[in-house]
Amino acid sequence: MAEARFLPTGDTSVCVEFGNEISEKINSEIRAFNILLNEEKIKGIIETVPTYRSIMVHYDPGVIPYRTLIGRLKALTGKMDKVEIPPSDVLEIPVLYGGEMGPDLAFVAQNAGISEDEVVKIHTSTEYLIYMLGFTPGFTYLGGMSDKIATPRLKQPRVKIPAGSVGIAGKQTGVYPIDSPGGWQLIGRTPVKMYDPDREVPILPQAGQYIKFKAVSQAEYDKIAEEVAKGTYKCASWPHKGKEA
Repeated sequence: MAEARFLPTGDTSVCVEFGNEISEKINSEIRAFNILLNEEKIKGIIETVPTYRSIMVHYDPGVIPYRTLIGRLKALTGKMDKVEIPPSDVLEIPVLYGGEMGPDLAFVAQNAGISEDEVVKIHTSTEYLIYMLGFTPGFTYLGGMSDKIATPRLKQPRVKIPAGSVGIAGKQTGVYPIDSPGGWQLIGRTPVKMYDPDREVPILPQAGQYIKFKAVSQAEYDKIAEEVAKGTYKCASWPHKGKEA
């Protein structure tokens, strides 16, 4: 493990940086460190926020001074190799691709020089690691998308993108959890609510999980949407068994 860097990001937060790239190795280090933080229950730490290559630690300087906090955090990095990271599970997200739900699927296919069906096949063939959540509640930043379907962002972002829209931007893919502006190429939509403020656990996906997209028909989409509205739909899931494709 590379030596962690401790960077002050204000008078109530510090960034613990584990590297300068997006990788599963660094993600594992972040998860291990976050597990230690949760187990240690350091008085004064308010919240931890994992990102692609670091973890933000929010704290109360009236309870724990900066230098004391850094000392405690540095001590934890020496214990990371002893942490047993729990196995991740894979969350299956049904998606209706193309048409009104995915108005940019044709452009993504044209940009890649393949058919729309091939784009869908490639997009649904990977178990994507959720590196972090951000931008809006439950927005997933995923790793592992094939370079074959990487597509530039829209030159002119849309003012409003419907919740559940699945998009591609560069080498990234993800799901818009709420209605919001955005510049990603939209290839489909899921009826699953990635974020629901009325749900016991509002945000469905969690950092460290994997997402596997599944193509569904209009009839299947409508049926799932009805179940989601009734609160009876539950995404299929299974243990992650290997490295992302």
